[in-house]
Amino acid sequence: MIETPSKSYELEQVEMRQMYARTLVELAKGNPNVIALEADLMSAISTNKIVKEIPTQIINSGIMEANMMGVAAGLSLTGKIPYVHTFGQFATRRTFDQLFVSGAYAKTNIKILGSDAGVTAEHNGGTHMAFEDLGLVRLLPHATVYEVSDSTMLRYLLRKIEKEHGIHYIRTIRKNAVKLYDENEVFEEGKGKVLREGGDVTIIASGIMVAESLKAADLLYEEGIKASVIDMFSIKPIDKDLIVKYASKTKAVVTAENHNVIGGLGSAVAEVLSEHCPTKMRRIGVKEQFGQVGKLEYLKEFYKLTPKDIAATVKEILQK
Repeated sequence: MIETPSKSYELEQVEMRQMYARTLVELAKGNPNVIALEADLMSAISTNKIVKEIPTQIINSGIMEANMMGVAAGLSLTGKIPYVHTFGQFATRRTFDQLFVSGAYAKTNIKILGSDAGVTAEHNGGTHMAFEDLGLVRLLPHATVYEVSDSTMLRYLLRKIEKEHGIHYIRTIRKNAVKLYDENEVFEEGKGKVLREGGDVTIIASGIMVAESLKAADLLYEEGIKASVIDMFSIKPIDKDLIVKYASKTKAVVTAENHNVIGGLGSAVAEVLSEHCPTKMRRIGVKEQFGQVGKLEYLKEFYKLTPKDIAATVKEILQK
């Protein structure tokens, strides 16, 4: 746990998609019931490189995401453990009826990876830039929803959910993440990770916004403001006790997410605070906007997802 700047914020050597493919091979070789499903995006997520290793445990469903979700539900009913991947908007928006009825309502067992989260979709543009996927899956009764922040977390959660029945949604980027965790770190369902201690304000973030929030905390420290930073990777269930503890401690909370402020992390935290610990709060995220084509740094600036934006919001809330 740190109070002062100390991290280099270096990108990991392994891409998130490479970690997904590596972990799938491990799971499939260890359990013949693990089946990977793709919707013609095998090269995008690196599963094209593992087909020869698990040829009978990987299915390319083609560009038919709703059908793929139905196939996954059917596989589940036969005792298989389907791991379904496609881009976040296709895994949720396009398949929502199948995910709701054939998945959650039917109590089937489906593990879903939604990749290219939010602004990291970059040049795929507005139609492929999911800012609403976390909100959609949060609506499903008993669904578990994660947003991962580095490859160590992704590997751990992929292995963890193999043994857990139900609908599990993991939101991720495809490329290199900032390294945050050591290899022996444990990630529990319904628990957040405190990465930095500070008594003036609490910043609760997920995904790529965790590293941005740590950078914001560095900026704030230079101005004499000490911020706690929490990686709230478990969006549903969410760590109510941790949120209340730090809201009570700092009396001010800012959430930061690469997602619409409606329905995602900000909404989940606001729900906890409104019911258990009314606190001054602001939400960093996408506000009444669609996605667009652009490079990642431009998009973060446009949607106000940068460390400077987080720091400015913290100073605004503390002034009030």
